[in-house]
Amino acid sequence: MRADQKAFLVTGASTGIGRAIADRLVAQGHYVFASVRKQADADALNAAFGINGQAILFDVSDLPAIEAAAQVIGEALHGRTLAGLVNNAGIALPGPALIQPLSEIEQVMNINFMGVVRCCRVFAPLLGADPSRTGPKGRILNITSVSGKFGYPFTAAYVAAKHAVEGFSDSLRRELLLVGIDVIVVGPGAVKTPIWEKGAAAGGNRYADTIWGKPLERLTQSLAAMDQEGLEVGVVANVVEEALTTAHPKTRYAPVPNKLVNWWLARFLPPRMVDRVVGKSLSLLR
Repeated sequence: MRADQKAFLVTGASTGIGRAIADRLVAQGHYVFASVRKQADADALNAAFGINGQAILFDVSDLPAIEAAAQVIGEALHGRTLAGLVNNAGIALPGPALIQPLSEIEQVMNINFMGVVRCCRVFAPLLGADPSRTGPKGRILNITSVSGKFGYPFTAAYVAAKHAVEGFSDSLRRELLLVGIDVIVVGPGAVKTPIWEKGAAAGGNRYADTIWGKPLERLTQSLAAMDQEGLEVGVVANVVEEALTTAHPKTRYAPVPNKLVNWWLARFLPPRMVDRVVGKSLSLLR
C-alpha cells in the first residue's frame, strides 16, 4: 500500500454489490481490504487486485475473526487511519413471519444487523476513534435497502434487520460527532444480484401447503424478476464511491430504479392504501 493511497474495508466482497464496490475503489486508485468467507474467493480477489488490495477472511458473525482481521489491517496501515468501512455483507431468507424457523430469523438479524454492529465497534479505532492514528477521519457506510424503509410481505427478518441498521446508523452518526467519524447509509432498490433467488432456493417449497404458499410463490417470482431487472451493481458502486470520497456527503443515498413508483409512492401514499395494493398483487386480500 502506497503512503498516498486511501484504504477502505468492504465486507461481503466476493460477489454482487460488495465485489462491485471493491472493484470501483481499486479502479479509482484506492487500496481495498475485502472480506470474504472462502479461501477460493480470497484467492480470486487477490489475483484481481494485485498490489492495490488484499482479501481478508472473516465472517461478520464471528467476533474473534473480526478482531483478528482488525489486527492485520491495523498493522498494514502503519499508524494511519482507515478511510472507510463499507458494511455490505448480508443474506436474505424469505418466509412467513409466523412460521419461519426462529433460527432463520435470528441468523438474518445476526448477520445483517449484528454484523454491522460488530464491525463498527471493532474497526472504529482504525477509522480515527483511536486518536493516536494519523490522517483524516474515516467514514462508515452501511448498505441497507428500500427494505430499510418499506416492509414487503414474507421478508420480515430482512426488513427488520435493514430497519435496525437505518436506526443504528442515525444514532451512531450523532454519537460519533464527538470523534469526527461520519456514518452514511446507501439504501438501493432492486439490484441485479441473485440474493433473493438464492434465499428462496435455500427454503425450497416447504411453505407450499400453508395458507401463505401461493402468495409467497408470487412474491418469490416477483423478487427473482426484480433481481434480473434492477440496477446494475456498478451503479450502486459508483454511489458508494461518491459517498466515501465527496467533501460533503449526504446522510442517506437511495439509488432506486423507477423511483417514482418504487420509492416515492410507497413512502408517501397512505399505509392502508399500500396494504391493499400489495395485498392484491400477492393475493393476500380476504
